[in-house]
Amino acid sequence: MPESSSSEAKAPDSILREIDESKQHLTQTRQERDQLNQEAKKWAEKRNEYQGQIKQLQIEVKSLREKRDETNLQVQILKTARENAKAQRKEKHEQIVKLREKMKPLSERKPQARLDDLEKRIQNLEWKIQTSSLSIQEEKPLVEQVKTLETQRFAHKQLQELKDKLLELQAETKAFETQAKLKHNELYQLANQSQEFHKQLVETLSKIKSLRRDADKAQEKYLEFRRKADKAHEKCVETQQQIRSLTEQLHEKEAQQYSEKEQMLREEATAKAREKMKRGEKLTWDEFKLLTAEEETT
Repeated sequence: MPESSSSEAKAPDSILREIDESKQHLTQTRQERDQLNQEAKKWAEKRNEYQGQIKQLQIEVKSLREKRDETNLQVQILKTARENAKAQRKEKHEQIVKLREKMKPLSERKPQARLDDLEKRIQNLEWKIQTSSLSIQEEKPLVEQVKTLETQRFAHKQLQELKDKLLELQAETKAFETQAKLKHNELYQLANQSQEFHKQLVETLSKIKSLRRDADKAQEKYLEFRRKADKAHEKCVETQQQIRSLTEQLHEKEAQQYSEKEQMLREEATAKAREKMKRGEKLTWDEFKLLTAEEETT
């Protein structure tokens, strides 16, 4: 931008050239400022776009965290249920072991006769005792025989009860084993699902991190072009002030030149009027006023 000097040292033509140069410089600076503002706007839009994507991903992150945490909670519940099933299966298995130990001596003493045969023999002996006229000596061996058979029958029934209990415990053990397996399979599926949620969460957080870097870069670019645009605007203001100052100088110079020219014309007209008066010629009213004004100033 051209530098201005005092109005006394510059001619109007020189000032006009400076004004034209300043206006050209102002036009160029305005174009530069507008381009910089446009570039700053472009980076601001990119920054806002990145921030919008970040907000959407943050909503997704929240949802994934909630799903993962809820799944993890279900995993813990299933783990507890599985461990409970395992503990109950172990308890039933221990009962089976103890029951088998209890059954072992009974099995060894188990009568060869079947329970049905024992029942029939006891019934027959009791019927014989009740319906026959037996002496004490004859009845006594029969009673002893009934007692022996009843002992065998009791052993049979006791062993059968233990066998029934064993089957019941085995069924319960199998049920708890199946329950533990089902819980384990369900737990395995949920654990995989939780891992998938966590994987998606990590990937989404990585995207957010990358977008934040892009948003920060866009913000830096926006501020950079904004600062340049502000400087260009300051130059525009300075140039406008320069143009106003030069225009004022031009007006002052033109007014000065007009005043000097008017003074020169007045002096020439006064000199002509003085010559006419010396020659005794008749003066015009304007010429008379000029001479009168000159006398008043001397």
